[in-house]
Amino acid sequence: MPIDSCPLLAVRAQLIAVFLLSFNVTLGIAKEHDISQVSMDSSKSQKTSIEPNEVVFVIQSQKQSFHANQATKVKQDILLQAEAFSQYLPTVLFIHELSKHEGAWTIIPIIPYLSATYGKKSWIFFCEEQTRIKIPKLLEVLSRYDKTKEWFLGKALYDEQSTIIHHYAFAEDPVVFKYPDFAAGWALSIPLVNRLAKRLRNEKPSADFTIDLKHEIALFISQTSEGPQLTPVKEFCTEDVTAPEAANCATTFQTYLPFCGKLVEKENLFFAVKTCQKFHQERIPIVKKTWEKEAALIEYYSDHADSSIPTLYLGIPNTERGHCGKTFAILKRFVSNAVPEVPWLMIVDDDTLISIPRLQRLLSCYNPKEPIFLGERYGYGLSTGGYSYITGGGGIVFSREAVKQLLKSGCSCYSNDAPDDMVLGMCFNGLGIPVTHSPLFHQARPMDYSKDYLKHQVPISFHKHWNIDPVDVYFTWLANEDDLKSYQITKEPKKEREEL
Repeated sequence: MPIDSCPLLAVRAQLIAVFLLSFNVTLGIAKEHDISQVSMDSSKSQKTSIEPNEVVFVIQSQKQSFHANQATKVKQDILLQAEAFSQYLPTVLFIHELSKHEGAWTIIPIIPYLSATYGKKSWIFFCEEQTRIKIPKLLEVLSRYDKTKEWFLGKALYDEQSTIIHHYAFAEDPVVFKYPDFAAGWALSIPLVNRLAKRLRNEKPSADFTIDLKHEIALFISQTSEGPQLTPVKEFCTEDVTAPEAANCATTFQTYLPFCGKLVEKENLFFAVKTCQKFHQERIPIVKKTWEKEAALIEYYSDHADSSIPTLYLGIPNTERGHCGKTFAILKRFVSNAVPEVPWLMIVDDDTLISIPRLQRLLSCYNPKEPIFLGERYGYGLSTGGYSYITGGGGIVFSREAVKQLLKSGCSCYSNDAPDDMVLGMCFNGLGIPVTHSPLFHQARPMDYSKDYLKHQVPISFHKHWNIDPVDVYFTWLANEDDLKSYQITKEPKKEREEL
């Protein structure tokens, strides 16, 4: 159970700071300088108009072991900081533990619980596993806002053009609508939480899909529930904690691509590219010009066998949508004797662009002996049951163990043209295997995301060739340093990169 308001024995702040510094040896989420600086700030007894126990911290955690461990370290850091200058500890919750239902990560379903359990607190503060928080500074910032009023606080993002991932909302002037960057942390005052909870008890959200949660949360609060617009807070930051710009920040964020000690070897990664005959000359050459050269094991699956590529035909005719039959045929081939026995499989579309070196780095943090189902997480019907799934365009990564358990279960397509990513989500949900989300996989193009959002990422994939030069996008956003230098000899990156 989370620790709530409980008196502590008097503890010297200096000893806490020393402990925090030693704790950083295993913390793994910040450099030694980062934690020691936070500890120095925390050890100064600061008087604010709110105490730590008035804030409920909700870490947007995940059940998978690597992510659960990261969230635990963030929780310990929050509690140790608070202990350094206050008699009371705040409440720190893991979002994946708040409900047995898969939809807790979408936040709206847990608002009634937060209201019922913590409705006499002052603030709910949400953060990601890689958000660094300076607790005294955060309390100082929150104290500027009247806690008896409705507030929605965060670092503001906006779209420069209408985008498919936001259903082309605000097409006339997309800049006008602001939504929070979760990496910087964001806050709701309890009066707002309580009113939203009351509304949710009487009126369930009608949206079927969760695609970009941060945008949809802002829409739900400000429009669906007639609540306040997002109030930008300059101290909610995504700069690195060591950057000069972070000196006055209450939160910071490390440009994030996790690495856990040893790259996954290329020979342990099998890439399956879904294509069809009509795209053999249009899309496959793009793959070969960009990321194919980084792949040790790759096969192309089509409705037509073409030895010049080469492509394989698995006996599944092409469909205009869904491609579930083809995907399950690929999964069966992966565990057969037809391909090398390797621990990792990634299935991509023929218009997906990926960085294999970055994927090697990311996968170093996962154990392939666990059932891993990894990519960009979407949700379907999560307010009324439903399930999460990995959207296929950004690429879907499977551990061999996940594929084996899936096929052993007997779960399968209800038709060849069923949506493969959604069927996979249903199957893994039924098996109790959680979706593992990484925001570094992208269903859309770089211009479909806020520049400030991409600025603190090290992206692994993008999707779609529509209205872009995909080779240019690859070398601008995904290529390794040697490839990028070679490419720049003949072509400069687009201005879009320079502005970032």
